[in-house]
Amino acid sequence: MKKITVKCSYCNKEFQREPGRYNEAIKKNWNQYCSRNCQKKFKTTRIEKICGNPKCNKKVSRQLHEFKSSESGRIFCSLSCAVSVSNSEFPKRQAVKINCLYCGKEFTGGNKYCSIKCKNRDQIISKKEICEQIKKFYKKHGRIPLKRESHHYKSARSRFGTWNKAIKIAGFKPNPVLFAKKHVANDGHKCDSFAEKIIDNWLASRKIQHKREVPYPENPSLTADFVIKNNWIEFFGLANVFSKYDKTIEKKRILCKKHKLQLIEIYPKDLFPINNLSKILKI
Repeated sequence: MKKITVKCSYCNKEFQREPGRYNEAIKKNWNQYCSRNCQKKFKTTRIEKICGNPKCNKKVSRQLHEFKSSESGRIFCSLSCAVSVSNSEFPKRQAVKINCLYCGKEFTGGNKYCSIKCKNRDQIISKKEICEQIKKFYKKHGRIPLKRESHHYKSARSRFGTWNKAIKIAGFKPNPVLFAKKHVANDGHKCDSFAEKIIDNWLASRKIQHKREVPYPENPSLTADFVIKNNWIEFFGLANVFSKYDKTIEKKRILCKKHKLQLIEIYPKDLFPINNLSKILKI
């Protein structure tokens, strides 16, 4: 009986097969192999690849599903190789320093207080202590503290009802709302916020000539808070608070870069609790 020439489903090598076996495989849609070895290799689910660490050239044999389940598509020969690559691609973030809500001490961590002791003290702080701290702040800075400058803002609200009531009971007049109404600087300039008034007064006290509300090139709907020659000064008081506000900030940055204008950005942390304008505005 004449045999039929068939191609191996694994190695593509041609081999001879009996017509009956060939027809049966065609009928049942089976693969046909030249040897048991090719049949075994075709059915195996293990594959070999080089270790995912570029500094390591070891071959790694793994099940096919292990490669498919890997998000990066890489398999490592050892845990040390995996850690080495992970550390190089995703370096550890620098710990963010924050101030304790009770004592004001700077520390790193995800808590609001530097210790359990401070947390417990903040929860039992009395009205008298809050008033004393407000008076202490006024004596040091010559003004009453803003909400964001008080380590006991929440405690003051729970004790007095509102922050402004705590200020009044301490013997002072509450600050005007920062963005609620206009303020007039010492040189007569109208400012949109209390913070802008601080900046304007700082410039005026040093006899630095400056312009207010200057339109940006190409986009007159955008205006700069202050302009001194080629220096465009902006107070970004609501940065990272509203997405629309952040988009406006980005537009101003792009325009300044395009027209080679020196953009100086000022944020609330640059004014409160300590005025750092002398470090920022080196004009």
